[in-house]
Amino acid sequence: MSEHLLSTRGLGRDAAVALLDIAEDMADTQQRQVKKLPTLRGTTVVNLFFEDSTRTRISFEAAAKRLSADVITFSAKGSSVSKGESLQDTAQTLQAMGADGIVIRHQASGAAEVLASSGWTRAGIVNAGDGTHEHPTQALLDAFTIRKRLHGAASRGRDLDGVAVVIVGDVLHSRVARSNVWLLTALGAAVRLVGPPTLLPGAVGGWPVTAGIDLDEAIDAGPDVVMMLRVQRERMTEAFFPSAREYAALYGLSSARAARLPERSLVMHPGPMNRGLEIAGEVADSPRSTVLEQVENGIAVRMAVLYDVLAGRRGAA
Repeated sequence: MSEHLLSTRGLGRDAAVALLDIAEDMADTQQRQVKKLPTLRGTTVVNLFFEDSTRTRISFEAAAKRLSADVITFSAKGSSVSKGESLQDTAQTLQAMGADGIVIRHQASGAAEVLASSGWTRAGIVNAGDGTHEHPTQALLDAFTIRKRLHGAASRGRDLDGVAVVIVGDVLHSRVARSNVWLLTALGAAVRLVGPPTLLPGAVGGWPVTAGIDLDEAIDAGPDVVMMLRVQRERMTEAFFPSAREYAALYGLSSARAARLPERSLVMHPGPMNRGLEIAGEVADSPRSTVLEQVENGIAVRMAVLYDVLAGRRGAA
């Protein structure tokens, strides 16, 4: 059992595989007629979202409810936060209300870590995305999806040793890319980052990856997985590329590029997609695309994370 899930950086191979195996069990329960489990009955989970994210919020809500937890969704817009209340005041209020777990999404990098280490709350903290830092449950559901596609019913206990993954696009602003780098390499995958020089972080030199600016070269190397990242215009304070047309021409996954991939290769996107910019619509809807599977698998993975963080905590209480 883990006290919190803040990052994938410290998650070793064995812990990651164990978490993915729990998600396998959770996914199996979702094939039953009655999908609800009594596992977290009597537990209160608060979704504390300082940023809009319908997809992630609904996924966590569904996961908590299917584990029979009581769910409170707290949106910063229109709340006391928009009137100037601090994260400390909000956390202490939630502690007084008896929150056992807090799923936090925040525009500031490190917010989840601050909440977990501050002493403001005794709740288990799950990072649902903080600034341009990390988004650990997205990386876990991506790894789960890759493992399931590659190994099918025999995926339990397996890592991703030898799997070649290319992550393409706006790495600089992507918390998804960072979480995937740490998790996929811990599971044995070889990760290559590709993007415009302006959208590759300077820190890449210290990461366990290779990096380059030529997407066609990466495609022709025959990767097992191509993961396209959303261009995060809302985080850009300056122009990082001349035009959308040039970006699509150099770094978009067009039908022609996808056709050059090996038949086994998977195409992934964390969503929401900018169709025609990062990825062609026909590629996103093709049989090799895992986009909808990623959404579906997200519920089982988040059930596994909530179980891992909260089940032992409730028992101790």
